[in-house]
Amino acid sequence: MNRPLPSELHPDTLAVRAGTERTQFREHGEAMYLTSSFVFGSAAQAAACFSGEEEGYVYARFSNPTVTAMQTRLAALEGGEDCIATASGMSAILSLAMATMQAGDHVVASNGLFGATQQLFGGILSKFGITTTFVPATDLDAWRAAITPRTRLFFTETPSNPLTEVIDIAGVAAIARAAGVIFAVDNCFCTPALQRPLELGADVVVHSATKYLDGQGRVLGGAVVGSKAITDEVFKFLRTAGPTLSPFNAWVILKGLETLRIRMEAQSASALELARWLEAQPGIARVYYPGLESHPQHALAMRQQKSGGAIVSFDVKGGRDAAWKVVDATRLISITANLGDTKSTITHPATTTHGRISAEARATAGIGDGLLRIAVGLEDIDDLKADLARGLAG
Repeated sequence: MNRPLPSELHPDTLAVRAGTERTQFREHGEAMYLTSSFVFGSAAQAAACFSGEEEGYVYARFSNPTVTAMQTRLAALEGGEDCIATASGMSAILSLAMATMQAGDHVVASNGLFGATQQLFGGILSKFGITTTFVPATDLDAWRAAITPRTRLFFTETPSNPLTEVIDIAGVAAIARAAGVIFAVDNCFCTPALQRPLELGADVVVHSATKYLDGQGRVLGGAVVGSKAITDEVFKFLRTAGPTLSPFNAWVILKGLETLRIRMEAQSASALELARWLEAQPGIARVYYPGLESHPQHALAMRQQKSGGAIVSFDVKGGRDAAWKVVDATRLISITANLGDTKSTITHPATTTHGRISAEARATAGIGDGLLRIAVGLEDIDDLKADLARGLAG
């Protein structure tokens, strides 16, 4: 029998308990429903479930108990009314855009977005008559000035990928609210363990659950969290278009959420130590990490985040050749563009994550040829320093 959870539970408890619905077998671990469809007792019941007159699972493209459990848990952690899970982080952003806009509408987005997100807004959506203006992320006047009568969506990520720019969520939210515009924040780098954008005034949070929500580099997934009014529209798109999260992936992410806060705290602590060490290295021109006092938005980050997060980026003196030397000299850190894993990763953004956008766009975003991004994992910090020191040696 399912006992109702007490109200007002703390986040650590929600991460372990929210969304759990036991079956008649009284299992302790969450069940995984690997089924494409669901059976009805009669034609009338099937009709009622398909029409929405009766609650019930219908078809796994848009309804599955394991996916529901993951959605419920993430919504609870973000403090959102509802959540819709998707096949990937990019499909979450696409689903939000398609659900809330139409041809002729306009987006205002920060100019330091992840490369694929820039391509989605600046390229793919433009084919369908949706235009985007990219603005400096930290310039509130630029957000305000970019609004047109057809602006429907503000979109940003904070901290940004890969330069860890921190956006004033409450400030941008106030501008969006005054203009009647939906404000969405990609919370991938911080997760609800470190930052809750909805509490700061955002309307929507999107996630690449592939990253820290899973936490071990195992599966792809995405999510849109917000009010029921918004998620209902996202659900309509997902039901028809089908960018669906599989039950297996939902189950893996569901289990990842249980250790989210512990992992984020440990990885953030190591990232801060690594960032301070990198600042002292003669081969490094600049380190980008919100937890450092040298970061231009350090004070803001410490107000709206619980820590600096686990992403450290830095410019290597000597450009691409010197940066590639650091990458190629590693023996421990994984050379891969994914992040959020328990294993530390390193990538050269200009030729990987942001390699498909123009050189001009990279320059505008501040992504130079000497830039490297490290997603700090759970290895011993001294081993990570030694692995980087090899390539930084003169």
